[in-house]
Amino acid sequence: MTTTDSAAAVARQTGAAAPRLPGAWRLGLLRGALEVRLFFRRREQVVFTFAFPIVFLFLFASIFGDDMAGTGATASQYYVASMIAAGIMSTSFQSLGISIAVERDEKMLRRLRGTPMPPAAYFLGKIWLVLVTGVLETALLLVFGTAVYGLDLPADVSGWLTFGWIFVLGITGCALLGIAISSVPKSSRSATSVVVLPFLVLQFISGVYILIDTVPNWMLTVGSFFPLKWMCQGLRGVFLPQAAAALEPAGSWEYGRAALVLGAWCVGGLVLCLLTFRWKNRSDG
Repeated sequence: MTTTDSAAAVARQTGAAAPRLPGAWRLGLLRGALEVRLFFRRREQVVFTFAFPIVFLFLFASIFGDDMAGTGATASQYYVASMIAAGIMSTSFQSLGISIAVERDEKMLRRLRGTPMPPAAYFLGKIWLVLVTGVLETALLLVFGTAVYGLDLPADVSGWLTFGWIFVLGITGCALLGIAISSVPKSSRSATSVVVLPFLVLQFISGVYILIDTVPNWMLTVGSFFPLKWMCQGLRGVFLPQAAAALEPAGSWEYGRAALVLGAWCVGGLVLCLLTFRWKNRSDG
């Protein structure tokens, strides 16, 4: 018998009111703190999560680091902005898609579902983990980009506000998509390949690894249906000079369309989660 059950039994015998369980928000915060502690205890995962985009940024910036004529920016600075967007998606979509699939396969979700903890607390815990890792990932890339490649940070409040709504909408939509795609792998063994493959493809067709003006039009069309392309474009608008907008297909940063697409993915991702999420594998019945 648990402590809570014992307290409830005593309350019934004495006629006192049963102790009130913490609400979903408080349990979600506690669950989030647990998720963050568990994440930082896995040293290999921490190193891979935070070092991977910096290593790739260094490689691509070293290979394609020349000035982009007529834009007032270098290819290195272009890659910093785009890699920040990829880092946001990595800490949300990729991280949740793999980790939740593994937890489902190991029956952890099934055991949690059998506890008094509200289901919302589990997802709130994951959201706290995504926010912490996403903020840290972004901060590291900004520090590295400004120190090594001379990235210019926004000089006014409006620039930071634009960065803020792109970050919030982007990480929310990608996190919801990560929760939704976690139901696709049949086991933990296939989770990494199922989740990483579409993420890798999106990085190539969304202007992360290849300059946007060299990506074929049909690939840009496909990429424009997904959030990563608009996060990349929006963040380039935040950190690159206005003249660099000439590289974009529309010749502008298209903030309105970016907000519309990212907002739509937040709504669509939530619907997909509600329709597809499962607490146990298909083989468990």
